[in-house]
Amino acid sequence: MIHKFSVRLDKINSSLGWNYHFVVPLEISKIILKENRRVVCTINNNLSFQCGLFPKGKGIYFINLNKENRTKLNINAGDELTIELTGDTSKYGIPIPSVFEELLAQDPEGEKHFHALTPGKQRSLLYIIAKPKSEGLQLEKGLVVLDFLKSFDGKVDFKGLNNAFKNNRFR
Repeated sequence: MIHKFSVRLDKINSSLGWNYHFVVPLEISKIILKENRRVVCTINNNLSFQCGLFPKGKGIYFINLNKENRTKLNINAGDELTIELTGDTSKYGIPIPSVFEELLAQDPEGEKHFHALTPGKQRSLLYIIAKPKSEGLQLEKGLVVLDFLKSFDGKVDFKGLNNAFKNNRFR
């Protein structure tokens, strides 16, 4: 089911810095949350991305909009947006780089540790792996992630993982 609505982009100062987001109408968020809070969001019929609904309190939910996507859309706080939301039926809620999919197929121990993680940690790791445009760098990051998971019995410590990337020339 496609949910369409118009909304204004809000900017608030949070403990993490400036946050740009828009509120999902209550009646739409109630329908979406019955199935899965993960959605594919299309803004202004121009940009689509996978994301989740976050609780704001009092039954209100919102979607964050990062700087990269705001720049692509050339939008600022206060701008009116046309939104389309559909349920995200993908396995991870984020695209998986093909090189990492192949790594998982070739490394049963790494695959076991990766799939034992919570869906949120899986998405975080996939985001990190997919960030570089080069498949070669994605492959290197994927190898570091799997080695890290195997070395720490499937536990994710993002500070430790960041050090592992630094030791493998990643910044």
